[in-house]
Amino acid sequence: MKLWEKGISADAAIEAFTVGRDRELDLLLAPFDILGSMAHVIMLESVGLVTREELARLHAALREMYDHAAGPGMVIEEGVEDIHSQVELMLTRQLGDTGKKIHSGRSRNDQVLVDLKLFMRDRIGELADKTNRLAGEFLARSNQYKEILMPGYSHLQVAMPSSFGLWFGAWAESLADDLLFLQGAFRIVNQNPLGSAAGYGSSFPLDRTMTTRLLGFEDLSYNVVYAQMGRGKSERVVSFALANLAATLSKFAFDVCLYMSQNFNFVSLPDELTTGSSIMPHKKNPDVFELIRGKCNKIQGLPYQLTLISNNLPSGYFRDLQVMKEVLLPAFGELGECLDMALYALQNIRVNPSILDDKKYDYLFTVEAVNRLVLAGMPFRDAYREVGRQVTEGEFFPVKTVEHTHEGSIGNLCLEEITRKKEEAFAGFRFEQSRLAIYKLLNYPLPAS
Repeated sequence: MKLWEKGISADAAIEAFTVGRDRELDLLLAPFDILGSMAHVIMLESVGLVTREELARLHAALREMYDHAAGPGMVIEEGVEDIHSQVELMLTRQLGDTGKKIHSGRSRNDQVLVDLKLFMRDRIGELADKTNRLAGEFLARSNQYKEILMPGYSHLQVAMPSSFGLWFGAWAESLADDLLFLQGAFRIVNQNPLGSAAGYGSSFPLDRTMTTRLLGFEDLSYNVVYAQMGRGKSERVVSFALANLAATLSKFAFDVCLYMSQNFNFVSLPDELTTGSSIMPHKKNPDVFELIRGKCNKIQGLPYQLTLISNNLPSGYFRDLQVMKEVLLPAFGELGECLDMALYALQNIRVNPSILDDKKYDYLFTVEAVNRLVLAGMPFRDAYREVGRQVTEGEFFPVKTVEHTHEGSIGNLCLEEITRKKEEAFAGFRFEQSRLAIYKLLNYPLPAS
């Protein structure tokens, strides 16, 4: 079944090529296609295009279909082009001519737009929750190890004292900013395109404000041409947010891989969280972080892939946009797995409390020595030269204490402030509004006959 068929069958090779991976990927969209259809038929009843009795039958069938949509029982049958066609086919089999009415005032163009926006909204919610929990774990580790000093590096050269409190806290604050970026993408996604039809509206008296409320969208994509132009734009915006979050995870993974090497020995993982070598019995490889780094580096390429697919398209719908699903939809699961594994590994990470006992780190404290001379009254440049002379002539002996008090420093990590920043960023999504709307839609009080 194809919603566009007019009695002439497509060539088999053309059909296989144009359908592509839609039957596979559209199963991810199935629950959201059904939700969009629920909202649409409720609206159709309100404007007189279906009867109360038809609405009751359609909603009940769709509700039952929704319960099975995420399970193995939901399939897109051979010869059925996409999830939109499958849902309509199932309704028509069950309800006859009533099932054929659900496409009134819609096009597959705005159907897939709604599906994708609801899917992305849902998956962003999952990623934001995982990111929030990971940031909280970084804050816990920062507080736990705030007294343990570690080397800070510049140009990969020993530079100045740092601490595990600083290192762990830095990732927490980075993730708080990543949540803000993700929130921006969420708000662009959380706008209703339903009713734009093929991109030029409909002569039916559609109530687009009603479907916006029913589906829990924050706002409406008002201009129907722009609503259609949102296909591609929404995916690109979201891909930049995913890539930004992936960049934080990749950089953290690189640090862990570096710091777990014997030459650094700053951190370690329990044996059961590492892998070995087929010929070197001593090896304990940080494969989990190497894979996080590799997967997240791949995700950082998403915006460029999506831009290249869509950047030379004029306004209106084009089949090129179908390819974007193949690139973007799997990325949510991959990034979610990376967040899960990062959290699990972080909960089990061990730090080395005695790093600075090694004499090669003595020069970490040269700046501290300069600052003490300045505090005693010596001009900074003279103090700098004096400590430099001590280093050159082998007379420098470090005092391994650090007294930093300003905001965000070793002695004042501002963990409460970073926690506030994180919590405000997470609260800014207002997920409860859309989730409550979907709950009400699924349990919609149908009109009496």
